[in-house]
Amino acid sequence: MKLFRGFDWSLMLVVFLLSTISLAVIFDISRGDFKKQLGFVVVGFVLIFLVSFLDYRFLKNASFSLYIIMVVMLLAVLLFGSEVRGTRSWFGIGEFGLQPVELVKLIMIVVLARYLSRFSSEIHRVKHVFVSGVFVAIPSFLILLQPDLGSVMVLLGIWLVMLLVSGLRVKHLIVFLLIALILFGVSWQWGLKDYQKDRFSTFIDPYGDPLGQGYNVIQSVIAIGSGGLFGKGLGYGTQSQLNFLPEKHTDFIFAVVAEELGLVGVFFLLSFYVFLFWRIYLIVQSARDNFSRFLAVGILLMLILHVIINVAMNLGVFPVVGIPLTFLSYGGSNIIVSFIALGVLQNIRRNSIVW
Repeated sequence: MKLFRGFDWSLMLVVFLLSTISLAVIFDISRGDFKKQLGFVVVGFVLIFLVSFLDYRFLKNASFSLYIIMVVMLLAVLLFGSEVRGTRSWFGIGEFGLQPVELVKLIMIVVLARYLSRFSSEIHRVKHVFVSGVFVAIPSFLILLQPDLGSVMVLLGIWLVMLLVSGLRVKHLIVFLLIALILFGVSWQWGLKDYQKDRFSTFIDPYGDPLGQGYNVIQSVIAIGSGGLFGKGLGYGTQSQLNFLPEKHTDFIFAVVAEELGLVGVFFLLSFYVFLFWRIYLIVQSARDNFSRFLAVGILLMLILHVIINVAMNLGVFPVVGIPLTFLSYGGSNIIVSFIALGVLQNIRRNSIVW
């Protein structure tokens, strides 16, 4: 037991509960993916323990090397990656696929934590906003070429909030928002594909194309609404079991939970996430140095943004941008990286406690 001193076992428990819900739902809607998901979860828990015994300060020293590796990975996937549903963001490895962008999010958090902790006393200066923005802009541009707009949104959200936490002035925030609007306009004109523009049009009026671009959102909303208070029961969801709901084990797994477990099930699911975020926030507060504090904040933001964007997608109040629901959606890359991130958090907690 001395080996595991400082572990946050309540955090491990809530992740185990989320993973159990994921496995139960996927078992009912996609038996072929259940064994793979179970393997991802088992490997993930092993990684939590392995990473938790490494010194997180190693990441601080390796941040520049990690950034170079990240850029090389993004270039490689554009040149040699497999195209899935119009997006070149995967490396095919046998029956599995590796999506580098999930690891990119964690690496960018490390890089930003290193930079912001180094210049924490003068981060309000425009120079540091610009330099940190360049660090984010390079991978964001490469990810946009895949194209993967959702991951770019997550990266920009992490960067912005980490700047705010570090002491960004309000006037700089206003300038940033203006620049973001300009960049969005440029991307709309020359960067985004037609189907990505259609997603924004569908977000505004999904019933404008109910059998095309609006189909996914409409079916998701129907599934959520039909669940009622207690749901139809695992394996008895009409929209999911009869295949009306597309991407039911990935992007729209929240809709499956709402249909089969109802409002009560959704309440417990979201409560688990809130508890998870609270435990991570306590780790942020206990961090012993600026680097570990920014690192924990970045990981917390990554998980929160994934949950908020995915749930909003399912409810039809946010464009469908392909962001998975952390610890619930099927997929190895996101799950493995999320578990690695939790291992880093456990490492921070273990090194922050004075015995």
